[in-house]
Amino acid sequence: MPSITKEFIDKNLWNNYVETHNSWAFFQSWDWGEIQKSLGNEVVRWGFFEGKKLLGVAQIILIEAKRGKFLHVRHGPVFGLNNDKLWNLFIDECLILGKERRADFIRVSPMIENSCDNQSLFIKKGFRLSPLQAMDAEICWILNVKLPEETLLSQMRKSTRYLIRHAEKLGITVNESTDINMFLSLYGETAVRQEFVPHKGIKEEFELLSKSNKVYLLFAKDGKKLLAASLFVHFGSQFIYHHSASVPTKTGATHLLQWHAIKLAQKLGVEYYNFWGIAPLTSNRHPWRGITLFKQGFGGEEKRFLHAHDLPLTPYYLVTYAVESFRKYTRGY
Repeated sequence: MPSITKEFIDKNLWNNYVETHNSWAFFQSWDWGEIQKSLGNEVVRWGFFEGKKLLGVAQIILIEAKRGKFLHVRHGPVFGLNNDKLWNLFIDECLILGKERRADFIRVSPMIENSCDNQSLFIKKGFRLSPLQAMDAEICWILNVKLPEETLLSQMRKSTRYLIRHAEKLGITVNESTDINMFLSLYGETAVRQEFVPHKGIKEEFELLSKSNKVYLLFAKDGKKLLAASLFVHFGSQFIYHHSASVPTKTGATHLLQWHAIKLAQKLGVEYYNFWGIAPLTSNRHPWRGITLFKQGFGGEEKRFLHAHDLPLTPYYLVTYAVESFRKYTRGY
């Protein structure tokens, strides 16, 4: 019978397990939990063992939002799907924790194959599809960077190659930086111009991941003028395009910055450059449609993971369901 350890303290064992068994599950990394702690969120880490063998992990974050309080197992849990005893133990313990924290529901979003079999596994255990729009790179665009540079360039859209060369001819430069405050300033301007809600915790993410050399900040400049900036995370076998900001320009600066990031990913020896989330390819009104077309221009392929599932704990979950469904519809998701 599997057992659970609720005071998991071995960071290296945890990260090695996640990166080995599901390197797509960035939000289950130990460092991401530390970032959430720095933002004032409660983080619970469970390890599942059979004897001394680690069978799986689950990093749980208590979210207190206006739409309801819930336990968020973001990108997790990370363990085998066919181990019913393990799943039952996980759910039982989540129910106990949920009642202790007075949560309204439990939300899980493991980075596993999007299939009817996997979905039915959750439905049989009382979960239901979350009304939340596709988030957390559930539908992402990835590029195999093990290929030669010439091949990567040839697979790009013609207009993408042109803009990269155009930026180079204009003398646009791309360099690494540690000036997170300059990035945040441009990011704030971009959020106002493009009318999106800025992510919280970017500075905390940069500062914490910098300690383990897992985060990179690239700036594209025309002389001293900052045109574009992006923050990237190295996790497991992937290099993640996580946050970005830019000014309106026709110089091709954002395209050149991406090309430099792809070549940096090659130097780091990862397998995939992960462009992160994209809009469903069947949607023409999705808010991410423009950025999706931008990402697809570099070549690559779509990768889909199972949509988030919720396990209601109180009747108030219906309020959350209604609010998130309404937001999803009105915002075009």
